[in-house]
This record gives sequence, C-alpha cells and structure tokens, in this order.
Amino acid sequence: MEDRRGNRRRALARLGAVPALAAGASLAARATGTQAGNLPPDTPQWMKEQGRTFLSPPYGLPSPHVKDVARVLPSAPAAFPTATRTPLHRLHGTITPNGLFFERHHAGVPMIDPDQHRLMIHGLVARPLLLTMNDLMRYPAVSRTCFLECSGNSLSQWRAPAGKTAQEIHGLLSCAEWTGVMLSTILDDVGIKPQGRWLLAEGADAAAMTRSVPIELALDDAMLVYSQNGEMLRPEQGYPLRLLLPGIEGNLSIKWLRRLKVGAEPFHTREETSKYTDLQRDGTALQFTLMMDAKSVILSPSGGQTLREKGFHEISGIAWSGRGKIRSVDVSMDGGRSWREARLQEPVLSKSITRFRLPWEWDGSPTILQSRAVDESGYVQPTRQRLIDERGSNTFYHYNGIQSWKIGANGEVTNVHA
Repeated sequence: MEDRRGNRRRALARLGAVPALAAGASLAARATGTQAGNLPPDTPQWMKEQGRTFLSPPYGLPSPHVKDVARVLPSAPAAFPTATRTPLHRLHGTITPNGLFFERHHAGVPMIDPDQHRLMIHGLVARPLLLTMNDLMRYPAVSRTCFLECSGNSLSQWRAPAGKTAQEIHGLLSCAEWTGVMLSTILDDVGIKPQGRWLLAEGADAAAMTRSVPIELALDDAMLVYSQNGEMLRPEQGYPLRLLLPGIEGNLSIKWLRRLKVGAEPFHTREETSKYTDLQRDGTALQFTLMMDAKSVILSPSGGQTLREKGFHEISGIAWSGRGKIRSVDVSMDGGRSWREARLQEPVLSKSITRFRLPWEWDGSPTILQSRAVDESGYVQPTRQRLIDERGSNTFYHYNGIQSWKIGANGEVTNVHA
C-alpha cells in the first residue's frame, strides 16, 4: 500500500498542479472564468441553497455541464441520416451509456407495440414456433457484456487520414451489458433438422433487414436480447427484441427481430451480396467475412484534444477483439520505433471492450502515439500499410489498422497515417 501511495505522490509531484494554500491567499486567483466565491476556502453558492428535488424528472438525466458528451452525425450527413457515433474520447471505463450508444439503421426507427410483436421460427425445423415477448421472457435469462461494432467503422482510414476525433473515426463502436435468452435454447426447442446449416434473420423495420447466419454462430454464444444495461432496449437499439452475435460485424445483430428461418444454404440477401462484402484487388468480393478482428485506439490524448503542458500524462484507450479476450496492448510514444506494454484494467472479458492505461512523460517535442492490441488467439493488430498490402484498399469494411495520433509542439493532437 505504501508503494502505491508513494507512486501516487510522485505522479502528483510530476504534474506540478497541486497548489499549496498560502496564508491569506485565495485559490480563486489561480482560476480563470470562475466565480471567486465558489472556490476553496470560500463556501460555494450550491452549499447555500436547497438542491432540486429528486422527483423530477422521473428518468434521470446527465448534468447540464456535460451537454457536449453526445452522439454525432457524420461530418457530411446524408439527406436521411442512418448513423450516429459514440463519443468514445469523452467516456470512462468500458460500458457505453444507453443514450450514447451508436446507431445504425437503414429505414428509420420503427415504433413497435411489444404486445403485437411476434418472433416466428420456421423452415428446416421439427416444431415451428410463434413466440410473444412474454413467451421469450419466460425462458432462462442470461446477461453478458460485449461490444458491438459496425463493420464499416473507421472506413475512412483505408485512404486519406479523414476524420478529426476518435468519435468521428471510430465511433461506430459501443459496449453494453445485454440480457436475454441464448439462441441455442430456442433452437433446441424447435429442433433443427440435419440439413439445416444457416439461419435467415429478419427485422421488422421498413427495410426488412435480413442476413444469413451460419448455424455454428447461432449455436455458439448468440442471444435474443430484450434488455441493455439493465433497462429494456431503446427503439433505436431494436426494441422490443434484437439478435446479438458477440464479436461479429454489427449488421448481423438484426434489430426489431421478427423472423428466423432455418435453411440448408446462405440466403444471399442484399446485405451480403451488393453490401457488406470485401472487394479485392482483382474485382472479386469475399462474402461472410464476419469476424471483427483485434483493434485498439488511444482516446486520451486523441484527435481534437490539446496537451496544455509538458510533464506527466496518462495515456488511456480501449481495445477489443471478436476472437475473445484482449491479452495485451502495447503503446508507442515514438511512431512505432519502440513499444511499452500498457496495464489492462479489470475486468478483461471475452469479446468486450478492455481499457488500457500507461503513464507518460511528455517533453514537449512533436511525436506520434500508437497502440497495438494482441488477443488471446495470438492475433496482432496490424499497421495500416500491412492491412492494405494484404487486402488492398478497394473495400469499405473491417478496417482495424493501428491508429496514429500526432502530438505537435503546441500540444495539438491530430489524426495522421504513420
């Protein structure tokens, strides 16, 4: 314990930002844009009046002082926006609040009456079922924390270093605790016939979003989800029911789930032929490249932020992999010439976001920060150039190259390709 306290004191000393209270001096003199009477040793205004009642509003809201922590549209939104991005660089820990969880939809958000919603399971099954939400919630429930990522996340980085902040570049990623029923439990009830090798999952939105799911994934850790972070799904996240395939590209986790059809072959829907395929150099396209490989990004400091002084800073970021747990994260403070292993913050969960941290002394010189994730399968996050050498740059999907942040002499952080 003494060693930890000593380390903490030394870190604070390096910060040079823990002022002593001189006799007869007010700390207000050290602050700018702050009412002097609200700083120690004075009694702040909010200690002199009764606070608002906890009865209003009935659903809790963030402090008005954090109103800039919000989802954002793309920098050049379409006439009918289809996605919002999570403010990763403004979050702490690993769980994304429901109100900040990224959105991706293809025909708007349907407002579904749960009493009139049904899940139909048919096709190559012994016992077709038509389940109400009440039926589903009578099954044994499970909860699991895992990430969800759009396969088009970070797509701008295949080419020029477009995007300024981590939110703009990587914000089609979030992490939550999900509660529902294991899909394998339901499929066991219907009895899949021997020739049943694929599922067709269909949503109840105006796009009738449909994807083919290999039966191996359906019987592994797939879930039928009705709750997110302890409350019922929000409409934009699939209320009242969605499919969740941990570690797999988000487009397969069909929202507003209404139908599962068991078939012998993939159904080759629009979303797995003209879309969500990986175009190769020779013009051919790979289908069903479903896994989201290991990836990481430094969030503090990151694009759009400014280091205001030299000295001690904590580098902090997140890592994730569809292959399982994150085993380690290495951080470079010199553009990849050397690497140091960061500390992983517990808990380290499979197919979930893991927070990493590393202390750093910035000497004021321009440099480039990078992070490199390694998962429990041994997969190592590639550089951008290696990714392009292996796959080409014709695709829009599954970009997981190392992110580079340039720190200028003035402390400004920008997105670069290094």
